[in-house]
Amino acid sequence: MKPKTFVKNPIKGTKFTIAISSAKGGVGKSTFATNLALSLNKLGCKVGLLDADIYGPSLPKLFSINSKPESDGQTLKPILKYNIQCMSIGFLTEEQTPMIWRGPMVTSAIKTFTQKVSWKDLDFIIVDMPPGTGDTQLTFSQEIKMDGVIIVSTPQEIALQDVKRGIKMFDKLGVKIIGLIDNMSYFIGDDKKKYPIFGEGGVKKTSEEFGKEFLGEIPIEPEVGKLGDQGIPIVEANPEHKISKIYLEFAKKIKSVYLLN
Repeated sequence: MKPKTFVKNPIKGTKFTIAISSAKGGVGKSTFATNLALSLNKLGCKVGLLDADIYGPSLPKLFSINSKPESDGQTLKPILKYNIQCMSIGFLTEEQTPMIWRGPMVTSAIKTFTQKVSWKDLDFIIVDMPPGTGDTQLTFSQEIKMDGVIIVSTPQEIALQDVKRGIKMFDKLGVKIIGLIDNMSYFIGDDKKKYPIFGEGGVKKTSEEFGKEFLGEIPIEPEVGKLGDQGIPIVEANPEHKISKIYLEFAKKIKSVYLLN
């Protein structure tokens, strides 16, 4: 059965749209998105970061952005931080304001961020997707030209159940899945032993089950969470850290696939 096809519109001011998805919350997807964006920037790419999680935006905290975007009455200007062009619903609301919106309002907000933000000369726009397989995912898959999606998961089965639903959704909608990432895959203790806290091998097994590329593992590193809470992602705070180097390798792979240099 061939995947459905839709007429899709690219995001103006961008070359390639890469979504970071999981279909499951709490697996480190937003942390992955921010650090991948910074890694691509360090490779010389012009990068934007769109926080598409309307109900639970993370970008204001992860990048420590407290200001509101400028507007000319027609378009919003993305906020520049760490040389990344950024946009999030969290820039337009107070930190603890709940977004009590029905689906059509979420879809309208996503269209605003993709059609009425003055993204400028971007090689890549990285889209941090919300959990689930709902309105946001459908809007991006059906109406916006996504060039690929990276799926992030932790190895335990409870996370992978949702990931499998996400894979099937993107396949059905004809969105290219670049590959799967095994995040928080293990922890190295003070005794130098490897502890697979959330199980082992589940993400790789899932990638093989669905015929997708397994992109690699990212171990648990407390410094990543600490720096994220401070609004300085690890790739920005410490480019020489072992975790930063893992992100850089992912970025090199993405750049080679799409920019061919």
